[in-house]
Amino acid sequence: MEPNTGAKARNVTGDDRDFQSSELGTKQFWDDVYVRDLDNYKESADVGDIWFGEQSQMRVVRWLENCEDVDMQDAILDLGCGNGMMLVELHEEGYRDLTGVDYSGAAVQLARNIADKEGMTDIKYETADLIRDVREGALTCRCGHYKVCVDKGTYDAISLMPDDAVTARQTYRTNIKHLLRADGLFVITSCNWTREQLEEFFSTDFSLHSVIPTPTFQFGGKTGNSVTSLVFKPKS
Repeated sequence: MEPNTGAKARNVTGDDRDFQSSELGTKQFWDDVYVRDLDNYKESADVGDIWFGEQSQMRVVRWLENCEDVDMQDAILDLGCGNGMMLVELHEEGYRDLTGVDYSGAAVQLARNIADKEGMTDIKYETADLIRDVREGALTCRCGHYKVCVDKGTYDAISLMPDDAVTARQTYRTNIKHLLRADGLFVITSCNWTREQLEEFFSTDFSLHSVIPTPTFQFGGKTGNSVTSLVFKPKS
């Protein structure tokens, strides 16, 4: 079963009035999670949870493998990498230019520890806040360098921020475009936003490239998805 962040779903495209903030939108929450996971990893080598589950992660990995526009040599950036298991999986599949960023220092340390133990010391990690303008030099990751930027739940967490989430979301959207190559791809997986809502919000800077199929469910005679996974390309 795919997890839910606990946020109240929107029922009107683009309408934020019924979208409640949550502790999942605070840095303190994630720091606490990854400090605990880091301690657990040191004691028992438990890597912690894979956000949205391993199936959701593998859907993205398999899509990238089958995408003719992406090569094994292309630079991939994991936005909000958490424990870094997405990049570990991509490394196992043969990708080598891999970078992960997260605003939780404990998450970055956990990801580094896991990668080091797996002998994947070439995966790059750094602590960075993606709702600050990347052009101001706060990141060592390079603007215009990445063929693929992957988001698995990070936009969801930003949307749950208790303070000025709208501005944070807008800055995040702009940063992604700056980080991507002109021919790059932005892969986003969300459990709080529908396909229509994601398309509308990102349409200022991106156009839809592909839809990654996700499990469906039926309720009240209607069919829906517990998770939405889309691929966008930057507008020129």
